[in-house]
Amino acid sequence: MRTIQFREALREAMTEEMRRDERVFLMGEEVAEYNGAYKVSQGMLDEFGPERVIDTPIAELGFAGIGVGAAANGLLPIIEFMTFNFSLVAIDQVINSAAKIYSMSGGQYSCPIVFRGPTGSAGMLSSQHSQNFENWFANTPGLKVVVPSDPYDAKGLLKSAIRDPNPVIFMESEQMYGDKGEVPEEEYLLPIGKAAVKREGKDVTLVSFGKMMKVAFGAAEELAKDGVDVEVIDLRSVRPIDYDTIIESVKKTHRLVIVEEAWPLASISADIAFMIQRRAFDHLDAPVERITCADVPLPYAPTLIEASLPNVSRAIKAIKSVMYAEK
Repeated sequence: MRTIQFREALREAMTEEMRRDERVFLMGEEVAEYNGAYKVSQGMLDEFGPERVIDTPIAELGFAGIGVGAAANGLLPIIEFMTFNFSLVAIDQVINSAAKIYSMSGGQYSCPIVFRGPTGSAGMLSSQHSQNFENWFANTPGLKVVVPSDPYDAKGLLKSAIRDPNPVIFMESEQMYGDKGEVPEEEYLLPIGKAAVKREGKDVTLVSFGKMMKVAFGAAEELAKDGVDVEVIDLRSVRPIDYDTIIESVKKTHRLVIVEEAWPLASISADIAFMIQRRAFDHLDAPVERITCADVPLPYAPTLIEASLPNVSRAIKAIKSVMYAEK
């Protein structure tokens, strides 16, 4: 094992797949000459050249459409959005083209494409650059949606996404590109749609994904000091969702808290809460609790950002609530 940054894990995944299969290419704003807005693609232009690492104009709808057409004709594009907030400009190509080609062509065309880039809040960037659309894309049949939380998962899941015959939305946190974690020397793949129990416990199940895993781990560590044993599950992907792993955990702990950064209405946590009450109601000893972003556009002021986003104290309060241990 070796320790690398989150951005390096993504770069290694893309580089290894481009070496393995000449059909793979990267396209997006500043991915080539500038080495990527977040230096994820650093050095890739030098190795693969401008035909496979392609700078684009500021025209997300245009280059997303080029990617969809390339995928339908047998290539394996990786389309980078500088932020998934900008994917809204290209959403027609993602939703009405990439996600539906296989179905509408009766299986004659597939669309093996990866749309990747940062999601969620990233400091004081205000409302238009601080949004979580994981649940939007997860609502669309035909798409897979992956949200990794550490370098190990990022590399293994991105390699699987590039090889997947279906369109995959691969969403990273801008605030995690510098995070470090252990990654194996040898090649490995991680299955899309399989959650991971990142911390075993017996008292309460805490489910999250992406950047919010930091909140989950922080709450678990604090509560451990008081003798509360929290089981932490990382979804890894939000379409498909691995409900079975959550249900098996709830059968053991009998309590469930879900943390996500998106707005509360029609969120991933709302779907999980419904599914658990539908399939594991008799195992619950308390109502399911959810922690989400406040139901407002994210403010600019840091004090208001702190009040809007999920945090460790809110997670601890929710866990104590389901354990009927609020002070």
